[in-house]
Amino acid sequence: MIQQRLSVLTIAANDLSAMKDFYESTFGWKPVAENKDIIFYQLNGFLLSLCKRKELTEFIGISPEGTGFRGVTFGYNVPTEKEVRDIYTDLLSKGVKLLNEPTAPPFGGLFFYFEDVEGNILEVAYNTFIPLDGEGNAVGHADIGGL
Repeated sequence: MIQQRLSVLTIAANDLSAMKDFYESTFGWKPVAENKDIIFYQLNGFLLSLCKRKELTEFIGISPEGTGFRGVTFGYNVPTEKEVRDIYTDLLSKGVKLLNEPTAPPFGGLFFYFEDVEGNILEVAYNTFIPLDGEGNAVGHADIGGL
């Protein structure tokens, strides 16, 4: 069963620099981790990430054009790779539209993406860079500047 919570909300940006400037200059937010492709802000119990749109759509394996991608994904992080696989199997058995199989990215962890009934994209991930507290809340992000 998937708990009623989110770990990461990602906004795909056409101009990452302008988005970074908006959130930091307008709101005064400070990133907890960033590199040239993605920026993470710690919010109340979850992370907001801003990511380059083209790179994110390539990572997911979908087109950045049309109705297939709205520029936002919702992340549900779990503490183990086994839990990623268990949730994948559960969603598969329920006929959910899965966008990819559990995949291990080059930087570690395991993830997959799926769609809700209106085409919003959600991610289930075990991410070694995002520590979770006992309630499953994201409590920060390890440095990714060298990736």
